[in-house]
Amino acid sequence: MTRILADLPDEDIKWLDQLASEQGKSRASVLREAVSAYKAQSPADGNKSWIERGAGLWKDRDDIPDGLEYQLAIREDRTPYEDL
Repeated sequence: MTRILADLPDEDIKWLDQLASEQGKSRASVLREAVSAYKAQSPADGNKSWIERGAGLWKDRDDIPDGLEYQLAIREDRTPYEDL
């Protein structure tokens, strides 16, 4: 196990000491549990690119029209290619 040095505000240290006292644990033990809990709820896809993380993000939204329908609608007023 590796030791670390971290600077925390005095009010956070007081809160942490109070919590550790209430739980009958050491400050270090409470900090280890907090880091483990934070790690467990963090996304496991931390190594993916922003494109991979965002792919499909809006797939369930119904307030955004279909892209193809939009393209066809804005081109309706144009002369068809066959008529040129």
